Amino acid sequence: MHRSAVLVAAALMSLAATAVPAHAVPAHAVGDEPAPRGLFLTVSGSENTWVRGVLLHCSPEPGGAHPDPAAACSALAAARGDLDRLPGDPHPCTEEFAPVTVDATGTWRERMTAWHKTYANACALDAATGEVFRF
Repeated sequence: MHRSAVLVAAALMSLAATAVPAHAVPAHAVGDEPAPRGLFLTVSGSENTWVRGVLLHCSPEPGGAHPDPAAACSALAAARGDLDRLPGDPHPCTEEFAPVTVDATGTWRERMTAWHKTYANACALDAATGEVFRF
């Protein structure tokens, strides 16, 4: 089972690598088409027993596979792209220990982003990050 989770994580990271430029280049510097933008967001269970991810685009308008890109982009804008400062959705949670790990990799407003954090459980994640990792 663990090997399957590792393979899924590797596949998701490969997908992220194709969706994110290898280096930061302003959109206007590459031909006629804008550079790929967006954040590849992942959530994984303890020891990568499960992994899910989506691509979120905030510019020029909210989009991607996120179920509520407008709300997620609004939260990122309120935090000025600093995922440690997301407004979240504060609410009480149990003290159950079932760790979840989140990652955000890619670009936000043409700035490279690589962020990683582990929360005690899914409720603590939701309270801290709100709409951004609700997928």
